[in-house]
Amino acid sequence: MQDPFTGQTTLLRGRDLPGPAERSALQDHHERRLEALARLGAAAAQCGLRTDSDRDLVLLAEDEVSLLEGAGGEWAALGGAIRDFRRQLPLHRLEDFGFPAEAENPLEEANPHLQRIGGGVEAWAFAAADGSVYKFYLPREEKRIGSAFGFTPGEESLLLAQAGLGDYRALLEKLLLIHALDGTATEVVAVTPEGIVVAKQTLGDPLPQGDDMSRRLPAGLIEIPSRFLRANRDHPRLLFFGGRPWLVADLHARNFVRCTDGRLRVIDIVAAAWPDAFTRAHPLLADWLVRVQADPDAPLLATSADDEL
Repeated sequence: MQDPFTGQTTLLRGRDLPGPAERSALQDHHERRLEALARLGAAAAQCGLRTDSDRDLVLLAEDEVSLLEGAGGEWAALGGAIRDFRRQLPLHRLEDFGFPAEAENPLEEANPHLQRIGGGVEAWAFAAADGSVYKFYLPREEKRIGSAFGFTPGEESLLLAQAGLGDYRALLEKLLLIHALDGTATEVVAVTPEGIVVAKQTLGDPLPQGDDMSRRLPAGLIEIPSRFLRANRDHPRLLFFGGRPWLVADLHARNFVRCTDGRLRVIDIVAAAWPDAFTRAHPLLADWLVRVQADPDAPLLATSADDEL
């Protein structure tokens, strides 16, 4: 299939659920995009290219260093890294999605091709004629985007996780983790020159606001003892993915939909990689992470069941 706005190949349309092969391809796309961003950052550093944030890397144009590539070596590698990343996350204008070019706030204007269906601080969601959902993640202050957890020592627990402004890598990681949780199938289709990331999801039916999700969370999530962590988002859980632990939360009813197969799937989360340095400094936490990766029901202490503490 061809996406009607970007002209690129797409695996998503309306309420149709992609099969196992398509989901595997989507996950590969997410992973290759993150790998390409890491290579781009490393190549830029080798050339002494200073950036205020990873937004500067994400928006590099293919011809950004074309005059310097002839020197070969590190500059040629940087040019190749830019082109590789642009293949993984192409630049498209808001006008390509039907928004008026001349408007001061294009997303707030009438769009003949997209109808706004929701949104919040991080992103605005629109439905296309075929039912596909397009989410426009808006840049925020200091070239930040989305939300991610930051970690500090806690008073009532070892760690306090607080959601704050994220960066582009954290946003791309979040979209990968949604997919890893067997959530709503998600493609990242574009970034605009203004730094807006455009993602595409299959359409599902929203749940009643305020529904209790505590017993309906995705498989693979592990409850975290309050002795170790407290978070300022709903239902903080541990997820092992890609060989490392992640904190996943914000799992309230508004972040789930019911799909055509009757299953609930998550559409949004707040997440962050678990802080390895902090774990190494706390042997009890480090021991629990090792044991719970092998057995999700492992108690907090190796010699005691949690209900005995």
